[in-house]
Amino acid sequence: MLKENPSAADLFSSEGFLEELLVTIRNRALEFRSLRRIPDDIIVGFQKAGVYRALVCRQFGGMEVSPMMFLELIEKIAHADASAGWVASFGVSATYLAALPIPTLEKIYRDGPDVVFAGAIFPPQKAKVSADGFLVSGRWPYASGCPGASLIGVGIAVDGESGGLPRTAVMPASAVHIDPTWNTIGLAGTGSHDVVVEDVFVPEDWTFIRGGKPNIEAPIYDYPSLGLAAQVLTVVGLGCASRALDEVREMAQRRRSITGAPTMADRPYVQAVMGEAEAKLASARAFFYDTTERTWSLLIKGEVVSEEDANRVRLAATHVAQEAFEVARMCFTLGGIAAVQTDHILGRCFQDCAVVAQHAFMARGNYEAAGRVSLGRGGRPGYP
Repeated sequence: MLKENPSAADLFSSEGFLEELLVTIRNRALEFRSLRRIPDDIIVGFQKAGVYRALVCRQFGGMEVSPMMFLELIEKIAHADASAGWVASFGVSATYLAALPIPTLEKIYRDGPDVVFAGAIFPPQKAKVSADGFLVSGRWPYASGCPGASLIGVGIAVDGESGGLPRTAVMPASAVHIDPTWNTIGLAGTGSHDVVVEDVFVPEDWTFIRGGKPNIEAPIYDYPSLGLAAQVLTVVGLGCASRALDEVREMAQRRRSITGAPTMADRPYVQAVMGEAEAKLASARAFFYDTTERTWSLLIKGEVVSEEDANRVRLAATHVAQEAFEVARMCFTLGGIAAVQTDHILGRCFQDCAVVAQHAFMARGNYEAAGRVSLGRGGRPGYP
């Protein structure tokens, strides 16, 4: 799908840079895990590859690629390393920032479209209202990618506002303290630490409603906001589970039993597990991208995306995350006792996919929410 827009494809693969970057990411994945963040030079690599400009509107020097193109880019990065893919996925933030006033966006992108944004929205912290903005204080967990960001957004609660969608206050990273709390079994390199803010004044025109109406007219900004937020994360599991399958294929050709049993590739139970795992992942992936393309085609034709359409986007994202987790588990079992080592790729894929599937946007509870919409009972707050 990267070929559907030649100019974007050329940038993503400029002079082979993306492929070189993916090799570097793959080789340094254990370093990221140890550091609990993605190093700055990799973030610069993402900028050069076009990750952060991909969804920025053209008037600010961005590419405005289709969601399919961006999702496949993140999937590809996640195949090299899930933590790197997770951090890169926040290139989607350009679609959130589109709800800021145009003069604010002009300031954000005045030096170019490759702006690195990280955010932590929940739980929204009560902000004091002043004449021209808000005085913001509080602590927010799970600010993925915050060590490499230049802008950080935090969720605030404002008296008198309702509607279930939080307001986000955007500020320079220098105004934020990062408390390195992220210490997990999976996605360990994402730097999803707590961010702490103390009495920082944020002008009102540097705040926006997450999921609110964008101030830029382009199809990508009319795509279901929460749906796309879930999609960019769930493809991390997709790329990671695909990596696990590839690793088992390679392992199966060379691993022999010390007892003289057949190689892994010749063992019927290994063949059965691999066949089932491939079918699971391929089916989920097909449903996911078919849903994305159908939704995008509505917007390209100028049609409205209905609640049922948005629900299907969320359902497909949930299904991919859950199936990717199951596929990674199946691959992990085929790895035998070697896979329990902390640095073994199958163990890492299993743990990474587990964390993806735990995220609230893609957790199993979303099946119930999807069924509710499908049965005509409507969406719950924040869904779809």
